[in-house]
Amino acid sequence: MSHAPIRSVVIVGGGSAGWMTAAALSRLCAAGMSLTLVESEEIGTVGVGEATIPPLLDFNAALGIDEAAFVAATRATFKLGIEFVDWGRLGDRYLHPFGTIGRAQMGVPFHQMWLRQRLLRRPDLDPGALGPYSIAAAAAMRGRFAKPTANRDAVLSGLSYAYHFDAGLYARFLRNFAEQRGVRRVEGRIASIEKRGEDGFLTGVTLRDGRRVEGEFFIDCSGFRALLLGEALGVPYRSWRHWLPCDSAVAVPTERIGPPLPYTRATADSAGWRWRIPLQHRTGNGHVYSSSHASDEVARTALIDGLDAPATAEPRVLRFVPGRRERMWERNCVAIGLSGGFIEPLESTSIHLIQQGILRLLALFPDSGFAGEEIDAYNAWLVEEYEHIRDFIILHYHASTRDDSDFWCDVRAAPLPDSLAERLALWRGKGRLLPIANGLFTTDSWLAVLVGQNILPAAADPMTVLLPPDETGRFLAHLRSVIARTAEALPFHEAFLDGTAAHPLPERRVG
Repeated sequence: MSHAPIRSVVIVGGGSAGWMTAAALSRLCAAGMSLTLVESEEIGTVGVGEATIPPLLDFNAALGIDEAAFVAATRATFKLGIEFVDWGRLGDRYLHPFGTIGRAQMGVPFHQMWLRQRLLRRPDLDPGALGPYSIAAAAAMRGRFAKPTANRDAVLSGLSYAYHFDAGLYARFLRNFAEQRGVRRVEGRIASIEKRGEDGFLTGVTLRDGRRVEGEFFIDCSGFRALLLGEALGVPYRSWRHWLPCDSAVAVPTERIGPPLPYTRATADSAGWRWRIPLQHRTGNGHVYSSSHASDEVARTALIDGLDAPATAEPRVLRFVPGRRERMWERNCVAIGLSGGFIEPLESTSIHLIQQGILRLLALFPDSGFAGEEIDAYNAWLVEEYEHIRDFIILHYHASTRDDSDFWCDVRAAPLPDSLAERLALWRGKGRLLPIANGLFTTDSWLAVLVGQNILPAAADPMTVLLPPDETGRFLAHLRSVIARTAEALPFHEAFLDGTAAHPLPERRVG
């Protein structure tokens, strides 16, 4: 049975979620669809999404956004990964780099070669730390940056990157983009939400001044409050606090001092962790913490005491509950962003989950029939994505051996989701890291965190018997050397940002 196409869409809420959605759907305006975004200047945005991950490049490219214009408008810097400080043990430090780590040989994964060489316990064949096998990590630790190359034999082909940017400026940039393409913005606060009596479908929202905005399809970007999906349609929220107890954050910007580093820093604290995000014009700082283990004042003091530059605003406290809605799509309403769920910003996934919600929506955009199987597919897709990211975040806490506070003892003792427990069992046996369907984080990402936090397998893959240890040792030494020389030849991050970097860059190959 055929149904009429959707002719009017209403997005409730602005910020990154609302304007990313509006920008992505704006192409439908040319086909005659009415697209309206309702937001109020009186309501602030959360604005913690200043650090991103590489898939955002694809989102911007799909919109046709020029990278140079985007970087200038959002005061962005480039990001090669996340440095974790004091996570495994006090004094530990490792980088979760973007891109690949090492290279496979004869069909044997790189990490299995690396593990086998460690397990030999021969000083002359010790492969050392993981970081020197990643061009992203090697460049980041030297404060250098360059774009990846398409030549798969070149060292730089293993590099991937993302951005640090001002989330408010990004929303403003996308608002201009969307409005130029026909999106209509309505200023005002919502007073009530109307539903059809026979099936509970949303029909419109009424603003406090009495204006009414009608639509056939509604997208809830109203943040943690979830005005449409949560309050109007009553979709329950599933809390993950038993796995992820952090439920608060305090954030403050500081002056920029020194060249901006091309990576985010996450430093573990006694009741959570602190972030440092370098932008062109300032540095973003915050402390994510468990309110059951630290008061707001204790968290605020820890943040202020850890700053490396003067604050430029008063600290701002945010509340959240880690978890997700039971369903992201209900009737004729989809929740995108914080209204659908939130996993703390440890791996910079908040904007990615907005992006995934939008891309899945584009793949399953409805007609006026709102097919149940399409709605079910969307919900299954997003739940799988959220739960994969949830497991990866839990890993950081579970893998810590810190016992210097109740917080660390409590998070390590919490029972694991079955999906994570099974993955860890495979790793602890013979270092098995199987790809996850529809999973954001690659095996290289899992490897970086597992090894960085000192969880090592008892044995390596039996396939490593194919590789003579001495020959493998020479290969690994050569790989470290080529990556180090490549990283040293890259321009400094700040020179790349201001356009003074020398070009072309030398292109070194592994072979």
